[in-house]
Amino acid sequence: MERKIITTGDGSKTIQITDWDEQYHSKHGAVQEAYHVFIKHGLALFAGKDISILEIGFGTGLNALITYIESKSNGGWLRYTGVEAYPVSEAEMAQLNYIGELDAEAYENDFKRMHNSDWECDIHISNDFILRKERKFFADITDENAFDLVYFDAFGARVQPELWTEDIFAIMYKAMRKDGVLVTYAAKGSVRRAMQAVGFEVERLPGPPGKREMLRARK
Repeated sequence: MERKIITTGDGSKTIQITDWDEQYHSKHGAVQEAYHVFIKHGLALFAGKDISILEIGFGTGLNALITYIESKSNGGWLRYTGVEAYPVSEAEMAQLNYIGELDAEAYENDFKRMHNSDWECDIHISNDFILRKERKFFADITDENAFDLVYFDAFGARVQPELWTEDIFAIMYKAMRKDGVLVTYAAKGSVRRAMQAVGFEVERLPGPPGKREMLRARK
């Protein structure tokens, strides 16, 4: 399928799958969406705590980069696991402008390490931020009681409905610790019902730019 780099509404870039008319991040603003969904309504709940995060899927690395930057002031030790079946290419990564848009030149080498590091092993990006990238399908996740926070950032249900089923959310539920939180940009009723069916308590929250609502689920 054809892939191209596009500029989103806040000036940050993302990858578009043209055959699906689907983007890795919101076309209304990649950086804005990441901060709103995953930091404001996810990471901020764990300020000062040592936590483990699971990202579904790793994609452009934007969520990991922003989480790393925010962890410097958030306090606590952080283990970050990103699952991705189809990693972005080196050429695509070179076109992403997140370092400039975030005014994060101090983290440029760390961001490159996130993408260039080996898969299936722990990488110490800093003393208190450990990254592990796992190249596999979401359905193949077998972790149990391992994660405090899940960033559920899969392609939308319109193009990949199989990623938003009870079966997938049951895997998420099993992978999370008690009182763990899952956040996603999605707000469809079918997604909310699938989450509730496997045991999550689900709440609707105001969405990022371009979306009226998003969902947050608790175990």
